[in-house]
Amino acid sequence: MGMTVVEDPESLRISWEGTELARYVFAPWDAQVESPRPYLHPLRTLGGDVVSLYRPHDHVWHKGIAWSLPHVGPANFWGGPTFRRDVGYEQLANNGTTRHQSFSSVSASGSAVTLAEELVWETEQGDKWFAEWRDLSFTVVPGGWALRFATSFTNVSADEIVIGSPTTAGRPNAGYGGLFWRGPRSFTGGEVLVPGGSGGDELMGVRAPWLAFRGRHDDHGRVSTLVFVAEGDTRWFVRSQPFACVCPAPFFDTEVPVAPDETLTFRYTVIVADGSPDPAGLVATAPGGPGSPS
Repeated sequence: MGMTVVEDPESLRISWEGTELARYVFAPWDAQVESPRPYLHPLRTLGGDVVSLYRPHDHVWHKGIAWSLPHVGPANFWGGPTFRRDVGYEQLANNGTTRHQSFSSVSASGSAVTLAEELVWETEQGDKWFAEWRDLSFTVVPGGWALRFATSFTNVSADEIVIGSPTTAGRPNAGYGGLFWRGPRSFTGGEVLVPGGSGGDELMGVRAPWLAFRGRHDDHGRVSTLVFVAEGDTRWFVRSQPFACVCPAPFFDTEVPVAPDETLTFRYTVIVADGSPDPAGLVATAPGGPGSPS
């Protein structure tokens, strides 16, 4: 049977030997205030344990793993309120949509599922700001399975657009924005691992080529490990308390201006494993080799 993919009107369901590993919802039914955008949920280990959370009551715009950016010029492609300097969080009429246009390819082989997707970023007022090309692959690797996520997005507006984060807007140590994962509630208090060490919330903002999160499940008490791999050193937004989340954050504390017709490209790998394997070993055997998902 191997790796298979089933498409329905709203999602792709990717399975390995009959176990659904991931559901890619490309046509979400979210309210505008949640900044509708494609997301991956549920995510499961090869053993079938769910390692993502959908629409938690504390932040209903958190959905599994999603490419989410809170400060794109004056627009919010993250969901919910926007942080404003000297004001704090405020709900504005600025929640944009990342809208699926088409799949240029969807394919499954015995060992992998790959897809290529075209999307457009629209403001709440309906203006098109970015055209995006996204590539995803799902592959079984030694010790687990790997999601490879690549995005290239081009400014198709007539103006420069500056991308930042709540930290660049004045909130310290809140540089989230990028490929954001929200973990199960039982992962609260889980262990964060980076090359050469481990800890918890004190690793917020750390620079590292990869970061892992290890948590324990309710019901049966099994452990799962997720390893997030970036291209070279990056800053990481990570929390173990009051909830589990990880985000390689390219705009953590630096605004990036994007000129008309300019393209930004990012690539990441997420390795999902049962148990407590050594993250460095998973990274070494993942697609692309140590420290690079390319």
